[in-house]
Amino acid sequence: MRWRKSSRSSAGGPECVEIALVSAGAAVRDSKNADGARLKFGGSGWETFLAAAKTGSLSADR
Repeated sequence: MRWRKSSRSSAGGPECVEIALVSAGAAVRDSKNADGARLKFGGSGWETFLAAAKTGSLSADR
């Protein structure tokens, strides 16, 4: 996969997310832990995730 830093990540700060677009959606990982867990989304799941991220409705408590 070709990973790129999200435009929403802070510049060199603690909140760095990388994404990789794939044929059927996308994957997300923490840039500080490239070998760690990854979230993988299908096309509609990716759109739902982006919408939730843009509105700030994601929470680590859920």
